[in-house]
Amino acid sequence: MRIRAAIPDDFPRLQEIERAAGELFRAVGMPEIAADEPFTAEELTVFLTAGLAWAAVDGGDVPVGYLVAERVDGNLHVEQVSVHPAGARRGIGRALLDRAARLAADEGLPALTLTTFAEVPWNAPYYARCGFVTLDEPEIGPELRAVRAREAAHGLDRWPRVCMRRAVRPQDGPTG
Repeated sequence: MRIRAAIPDDFPRLQEIERAAGELFRAVGMPEIAADEPFTAEELTVFLTAGLAWAAVDGGDVPVGYLVAERVDGNLHVEQVSVHPAGARRGIGRALLDRAARLAADEGLPALTLTTFAEVPWNAPYYARCGFVTLDEPEIGPELRAVRAREAAHGLDRWPRVCMRRAVRPQDGPTG
């Protein structure tokens, strides 16, 4: 498995990955999340154009996971990271997060941030194992609050959600 910049030809596969990964939410009583549509090609293009879209690919250069990010409150915010269930528990998600952290380090950004479900085992508990800590309300910046407001408007607050942060470490850079 290697990580490379995503390309437009990847978009259908990235959408397949998101749908497959989303299906896991049915088992924890969140069918609405499973039914949520992935990013459109137009939305993915915004991340790609910004240089903030990566694909984890197999030996045949077929994506098995992906991460897209944006800059929020002076940090690199992980907007979405998904791994196809067939590739789960192989370190792919962590490798994608580490790739984003390298870019953040290169840019002198202090941290990665993300928002996630607090009680879903492969969400907040997983990210905690990857070095993220839950932010207290006063630690959440205005742009991250706006992200949360968009999520709430989309209905995601039906389940407990948290904002998390992982400090960028010197060993995270450079991207090379």
